[in-house]
Amino acid sequence: MTMVSAPVHGPLEGVRVLDLSRILAGPTCTQLLGDYGADILKIERPGAGDDTRQWGPPYVTGRDGGPTGESAYYLAANRNKRSVAVDMATDEGAQVIRDLARHSDVLVENFKVGGLKKYGLDYESLSRINPRLVYCSITGFGQTGPNAHLPGYDIMAQGYGGIMSLTGSPEGEPVKVGVGIADVMCGMYACTAILAALHHQKRTGTGQHIDIGLVDTQIAWLVNEGTNYLTSGKAPERRGNQHPNIAPYQAFEAKDGHLIVAVGNDSQFGRFCNILDHPALAQDERFATNMARLAHRDTLIETLGPLIRQRTKAALLAAMQAQGVPGGPINTLPEVFASDQAEARGMKVSVPHSQSATGTVDLIGNPVKFSETPVTYRMGPPVCGEHTAEVLGWLRGQPQPG
Repeated sequence: MTMVSAPVHGPLEGVRVLDLSRILAGPTCTQLLGDYGADILKIERPGAGDDTRQWGPPYVTGRDGGPTGESAYYLAANRNKRSVAVDMATDEGAQVIRDLARHSDVLVENFKVGGLKKYGLDYESLSRINPRLVYCSITGFGQTGPNAHLPGYDIMAQGYGGIMSLTGSPEGEPVKVGVGIADVMCGMYACTAILAALHHQKRTGTGQHIDIGLVDTQIAWLVNEGTNYLTSGKAPERRGNQHPNIAPYQAFEAKDGHLIVAVGNDSQFGRFCNILDHPALAQDERFATNMARLAHRDTLIETLGPLIRQRTKAALLAAMQAQGVPGGPINTLPEVFASDQAEARGMKVSVPHSQSATGTVDLIGNPVKFSETPVTYRMGPPVCGEHTAEVLGWLRGQPQPG
């Protein structure tokens, strides 16, 4: 397990981000920026904080053995941040935000369209105070269009943006992805947009407004299936674990469970047939090419299924690996985090937490590996208002945080 890092120079060291976001899309974005070295000031409602703090169980176990008010959901997207409890609905609180914006490079918010204007915290107002400010607004449908006024939640974005129509078994109901992937991908698009805007800021000295919607980004990551439709005019069907353009590429049942077969070309299919002791299948005109296999997909799967069920997962995967046929296990989360690969890549990290019984919490590691400016885990997810005195003291002239 990777432990919290000693201070090093991250690629975004010196960048300050004012984070007015909550839930998942905005926090995912700002956590990434924090992992890369930026100083993230997370603004929260006094006494309540980010909505996801209460989205449990599970919660962090406290020193008394009982649950704290810190949910695992909140922990997932809020490390490397300082929490500042400020009520922006008051004149004093709004002025604190303006003062912080004056000293920030980036602001991220996910209020409803126009929701911050009444406090004088919209882009137009804050850009007059700080022309260098990169201001990123994350909403359900973006700042324009007939649905701009509607709220945005992950499942709504998955439904409206089409991914649910592609997910699930052919005979079942539409299914959302098992995690809030529309939120997470929106946060990633927001992060890359901010990095691009920071490059522009460095060249020109000016900031800009970034407008990102959950539904827009959901549509963007329809990728091949979306383009399949635009090219053919035919709406894709739900195929369960099958691939729309390659076969066999799906989960199969073995003697002792399920595994993945991911044949990507005709030569791999030939080797897979050899492994199954049925080399003639690769010469069958129904299966000899990928195009033929797609045309006869049902017959192909009906033919392969009984052959695969005769093998154990370990034996079949070992043979596939030896012959260069792509495939793999379908791991449970205990198996994922116990794997030697996850350990070698630092995909579980331990960071400090002020309310945890052990003084630390375990989190999912950042997957990015920089050669010169590594990702750092400097701070665990803060409790609500943990850094208020420190940051407000800085605004009053005390030493700067970070």
